[in-house]
Amino acid sequence: MNFLSHFYFDREEENPYRIMGIVLPDLLKNANKEWNLRPEKNEHLFFHDDLQRGLLEGWKRHLEVDRYFHSSEFFSRHTSTLRLQIVPHLLHSDVRPSFVAHIALELMLDSLLLTELSLDSSRFYTQLESTDEDVLSKFLLLNNIPESSIFFNFLEDFIRSKYLESYRKPKDIMFAIGKICQRIWPRPFTDEEKFRVAGILTAYLEVLKDDFISIFDQIELRLEPYVSK
Repeated sequence: MNFLSHFYFDREEENPYRIMGIVLPDLLKNANKEWNLRPEKNEHLFFHDDLQRGLLEGWKRHLEVDRYFHSSEFFSRHTSTLRLQIVPHLLHSDVRPSFVAHIALELMLDSLLLTELSLDSSRFYTQLESTDEDVLSKFLLLNNIPESSIFFNFLEDFIRSKYLESYRKPKDIMFAIGKICQRIWPRPFTDEEKFRVAGILTAYLEVLKDDFISIFDQIELRLEPYVSK
């Protein structure tokens, strides 16, 4: 799931470090795709500090949500349908249609949370802004990332731009997919391919409106509550 979809499950959470933790895996991946943190493998490092534990709890929630989502019938059904629709329009592209379908579904879920449920993205950004840089630096250091300036430059831009708000518009979803694909393929789409895939996504957003909330309901029922310490 993408940023806002992860936030949805903890939208009433008051601890900003848990909120930062639930999106930190994706923030770090965006800042530097070579980083591969596994704090859940060394939980003892974070339990001596309430703020570090909050980050770890959020991180583990992210993993839990993604595990449920990617193993769901909902994910399998919609990515399969999208892939079949996209394949004829990417015959001459290096981009894998399955990759586009996966990313597109996640971004469309964020879009529908904004447009159909009026999810308050400003609260999401406010929570991220409320975290302290020194606390985050310590978390990264405990995960063997001593030089964190790349991350903080990315995080500052991520918060300032309020980029996720652009997902309200289907054409901007396609723009975001293009940027993601450029990390792997230098020239992922021609203008014609972008136009055709964007048309598919615009139409598919209407299909998703009917049952998108079902996957959130299913996952929410399975999530364990945070344990107070």
